[in-house]
Amino acid sequence: MTEPTTLSVADKTYRIADIAGVLGDDLTRLPVILRVLLENVLRNAGEEREEAVAAIRGWLAHGTSEREIAFQPARILMHDTTCGPALVDIAGLRASLAEAGGDPNRLNPVLPVDVSTDHSIGVDAFARKGALRHNMQLELKRNAERYRFMKWATSALSGVRVHPPGTGIMHTLNLERLASVVSAFDRDGTLWAAPDTLIGTDSHTPMINGIGVLAWGVGGLEAEIVMFGMPVMLRVPDVVGVRLTGALREGVLATDLALTVTERLRRIDLADRFVEFYGPGVSTLSAGDRAVVANMTPEFGANSGYFPIDRHTLDYLAQTGRSPEQVALVEAYARRQRLWFDPECSPRYTDTLTIDLGEVEVSLAGPRRPQDRIAASRSAEALGLNATASPANAPANGSVAIAAITSCTNTSDPRLLIAAGLLARKARQFGLTPPAWVKTSLAPGSPTAEAYLRRAGLMDDLEALGFGIVGYGCTTCIGNSGPLAPVMAEAVTSQKIAPVAVLSGNRNFPGRVHAQVENGFLASPPLVVAFALAGDARRDILQDPIAPSADGRDVHLADLWPTGAEIDAALAQARDASDYATAYEAAGASADWAALDASRAALFPWDEASTYIRRPPFASLGKGTRLGRYAATPLLVLGDDITTDHISPAGAIPATGDAGDYLVSRGEASDDLNVFASRRGNWEVMLRGLFTNKSVRNWLAGDLRPGSTVHAGSGEQLALWRAADRYAEEGRSVVVLAGERYGMGSSRDWAAKGVALLGVRAVLALSFERIHRSNLIGMGVLPLRLPADRRPQDFGLRPTDEIEIDAPIEAIRPRGGVPIRIRRDGKDVDTFEAIAAIETSLECEILRAGGLLPLILRGALSPTPPA
Repeated sequence: MTEPTTLSVADKTYRIADIAGVLGDDLTRLPVILRVLLENVLRNAGEEREEAVAAIRGWLAHGTSEREIAFQPARILMHDTTCGPALVDIAGLRASLAEAGGDPNRLNPVLPVDVSTDHSIGVDAFARKGALRHNMQLELKRNAERYRFMKWATSALSGVRVHPPGTGIMHTLNLERLASVVSAFDRDGTLWAAPDTLIGTDSHTPMINGIGVLAWGVGGLEAEIVMFGMPVMLRVPDVVGVRLTGALREGVLATDLALTVTERLRRIDLADRFVEFYGPGVSTLSAGDRAVVANMTPEFGANSGYFPIDRHTLDYLAQTGRSPEQVALVEAYARRQRLWFDPECSPRYTDTLTIDLGEVEVSLAGPRRPQDRIAASRSAEALGLNATASPANAPANGSVAIAAITSCTNTSDPRLLIAAGLLARKARQFGLTPPAWVKTSLAPGSPTAEAYLRRAGLMDDLEALGFGIVGYGCTTCIGNSGPLAPVMAEAVTSQKIAPVAVLSGNRNFPGRVHAQVENGFLASPPLVVAFALAGDARRDILQDPIAPSADGRDVHLADLWPTGAEIDAALAQARDASDYATAYEAAGASADWAALDASRAALFPWDEASTYIRRPPFASLGKGTRLGRYAATPLLVLGDDITTDHISPAGAIPATGDAGDYLVSRGEASDDLNVFASRRGNWEVMLRGLFTNKSVRNWLAGDLRPGSTVHAGSGEQLALWRAADRYAEEGRSVVVLAGERYGMGSSRDWAAKGVALLGVRAVLALSFERIHRSNLIGMGVLPLRLPADRRPQDFGLRPTDEIEIDAPIEAIRPRGGVPIRIRRDGKDVDTFEAIAAIETSLECEILRAGGLLPLILRGALSPTPPA
């Protein structure tokens, strides 16, 4: 095996893994993603190095492989509502370890962990001066206990760094501050250079792929085991190449391309596959454009949306304040290691498809799924409404309830915010303003946004139209949109109208953005402003008048839409690389955060009266494996596209309902129960919120309210958690059945933790989204892939039916067959073979152990600490 070699840049010499020496001319035949993975195994694999290199080399023969490799990321990225549950798990494991006579300090991260605080700020105040400060004060008031817990973690655990509220969205923070693209580090007294790599506990972690950093999203459970030193085990991945040709036309933006890519790629099966972009069209896209596309990776169903390093990458690093020395290292390393992008190169891929950038049009996606792209002119048709441009004096079906420039997806690219500001300026000159029923907001991913928008003279124009900054966080995109405007709320309640949301986010699942808004369109930031001004989605936004000007003339989108030259000129005026360090340092020096008092003990001091942080029952050695041969009762029978939002909500906790009743009974105010995302440290709350999204249908009976089932023994309709308790008392096993794309959407591990707390031993679905599948395994729940001709809705299952599953410990293997038998009244009604949705031998080990947390705890109790 080839020894490491060296790279000299300026006055420094770095040791590097010699990937070119290992593969020779075959290196450029590999996708760049696999070149990065090759470097990782060469540097880290130890005794398994030769086997891992052979596995990657062997991939070239067929473009696919069944062999496994170990990937060791350099760092972990989390946000407050995924890190919170993970830290609660760790605090619980430390308590269990101490009770078993072990040293809690043996459970300490061995990798750097960065945590953003971005997922809980809500849009309570908007379209007025002081809205930002008001919302941030409310955030701190509502979440002070949770934030004190996070501060405890920074002192009790090694290498955990929390970025306070106001420092922006995790993916923007990663793009602008954390990512090095190529890292320099000391190993045993030697200076090394290697690709920056990471995993993140958010499905949109691949946004960083836009600047050539290999990363993907995982559940909090998987992050925990990596945090303690275990590698990420994966099959040498299939890599789908997306060849880009041509260039975007005038007026078409990165958002339109991202929605088009999502539409095209969702048509193919990308489960557990990586995507890499190549071809001459890539060179026409800026790093900001690429990051927008890469952000939508979970929406198109892949692990990655990778763009290799090139001149645009270096430009972005310089524009965001990285040092000239760092930029020089990135270029020298990428060129030497053949990670530098070549637009003429066509590596070997598992599969390929081509997208002509010149065919991309101004687009929307919706109104219920992000892959349902349409021309921007067809919003009325998508809503099933007759198109009309007649002005309305009151909200009606198709009126815009929420117009939000939100989310890391589009606000991380300054060009898109500049475009929105220019459209606002032109609209202001015509005297246009949104109708009173439209709730408007601007929540950038970066605290730098205000500086460059003000320097360009556009902040006043946005504020004049109601798009003042309401917070630096996920806000509307994650469902923290706050109350609707009063006139809209009244119309929804009394007239039962069906309004829409228009947002520059990445997801528009029914009820995600707001519990009273079922329909939503994803759009570019300037298009969000245009729909806000129109007040409805019943018109052809491209051709019909948007609104009358102050002097009565019809104003069309063409009168407002900025040209590419106008955007570029304003962007040149706005940019200052020094803004980034200044803004982030100011946000990080938060006096409110510094004032929070937190314990510094090795063991977290649990408070039984807390409604935010409760010791979880699963952070223990557990009851053993859920595998075996057994007959189970169906708890839930679900259809297609059940998202993690459907399973475990993130938005506002309603005062009516079991979760609200639980909190109110413990002294919480019924009019401000906060959001589910903020309560993920309390398993009692999360258990009571499972499957309560109003669009969830349990096919076990026709009249079941969301979050309930029929108890097989009594025929009673019960809340899921109550039924689960009764089944547990009776010693009955339970399972869940679902259709296609089960678990799509956010990475939230509570969608798996909740199912595990219900006692579910297996989930049988037609297909699974990758992160949720991994999370189920992490909780010891067996995911089983149904045959394509076995749709759960068509089984006609009854609460008294039994599903026999033959999955003994000794027979479980990756992608192995599992016999299934459905019985009714003591007779077989169907038999078939499901496939265990298991990808690696480590996942088998986790299932045998009963889950990741028992596995971690057993390792900590062993004579030697976890690897």
